[in-house]
Amino acid sequence: MEKLVEVSDQVVCIDFVLGTKCRATVRLRSLSATTAIAFKIQTSSPHKFLVNPPSGLISPLSQSTFQIILRPQPKIPSTFPRSASDKFLLRTCLVGSAGPTNPDTITSWTHDIKLKVAFVGPFLLRHAVNSGDCDAVRSMVKFQKTILSELSTREAESLHRVATRLDNAVEMVSLLLETGLKIGSTTRILEDVEESRWTEKGWSELHVAVAYDRADEVSRLIKMRKPGALDCQDREGKTPLYLAASKGYERCVKLLAGAGANVDAKRIDGCTALYRAAAKGDRRMVKLLTDLGADPSIVADNRNRSSIDVARDEGHKEVVETLERGEEVLNAARRGDLARLEFLLETDASVNFRDQYGLTAIHIAAIKGHKDVVMLLVEFGSDLECTDAEGRTPLHLAVVGGGRDMVEVLLNRGANVNAKCKSGATPLQVAEAVGDEIVTQCLLQHQATC
Repeated sequence: MEKLVEVSDQVVCIDFVLGTKCRATVRLRSLSATTAIAFKIQTSSPHKFLVNPPSGLISPLSQSTFQIILRPQPKIPSTFPRSASDKFLLRTCLVGSAGPTNPDTITSWTHDIKLKVAFVGPFLLRHAVNSGDCDAVRSMVKFQKTILSELSTREAESLHRVATRLDNAVEMVSLLLETGLKIGSTTRILEDVEESRWTEKGWSELHVAVAYDRADEVSRLIKMRKPGALDCQDREGKTPLYLAASKGYERCVKLLAGAGANVDAKRIDGCTALYRAAAKGDRRMVKLLTDLGADPSIVADNRNRSSIDVARDEGHKEVVETLERGEEVLNAARRGDLARLEFLLETDASVNFRDQYGLTAIHIAAIKGHKDVVMLLVEFGSDLECTDAEGRTPLHLAVVGGGRDMVEVLLNRGANVNAKCKSGATPLQVAEAVGDEIVTQCLLQHQATC
């Protein structure tokens, strides 16, 4: 059946003020050219709302109004602007010449229109801004498009001051300005807000570039090579790389790690970037960080949990699988299981996963003398110059236990014959210390020096 009336708005917007009676007017227009229409309004929340008048008659093609009155409320609505529980039902029917003229006596209504409720107005807008709730502000502007532009200068300036004190001040101030807040120079306002937030957080220029995922700016700042810039910490101990990883900005992480930033740098509470990514369930970032050599064995908090522990505790199965596959790579390299290792690497397992001593698969294969495993790992991108916790390269370990053939494999593939570990020892010095004359001669033939 065709509808009988047209409603001015099916969402009733109420300008809410705490502890005050609030009103909204709804207009009805008859769509019948010949017959009067009876209407009646029912509410799902009679303890909160009054309707005046609750019923009435509309002459053919004429208009009528009714008011929805919200009784004074002691609390802010639990949800706004949309109310989750408050609704109205507008019931209508045609009234013939012989029909009843009192809507209260009508028992058979022929058409229903559902009306929803939205709580809006400057009071709730300020509350949303004060709470830092950008989503609520966006929704309020959607329901009440002129709410910001109609604020007085004093109200606008007051709202701006509230927004600039928030943790998400830049986002909130930008949102308010974009959706109609009128106050001074918007560019200068945003610059002032951003500068204030950076200072408060203890951010460097590199932190700021990372926070906004400005990879080109990150690259430019890296090239400037300011002392300590790569691993500088903010007030919470976050380095730029930690910040990039926590936000999922993969390109920034790659740029910073490639320039030498410490992938295992700890925040004040002991969390590393890998621990944070594992706790969030960010499998892509976990894979990237382990590929970059991040140590999953680092215990990161006072509960003595590693990255894989926290991933298990949080139920992030894909992250746990990614980290466990890294451990499988180490085990396959240790056993010399070429077939299993090749399967793991072809199915995207990390070639640079480390154990608690900082050893990667190529370290383990080198000391075990598994030449075919080392050659496979190199094909899959294993770094010949990666170092363990003591700064030893795979060549250092091949000298200790891998034998001449293993040493030759590494040297022929470009390993640095004069690499130094943290103690300053070269592979040649290690060979001389263990008394291996065959390996010593091999190293000398490749221009090794002490």
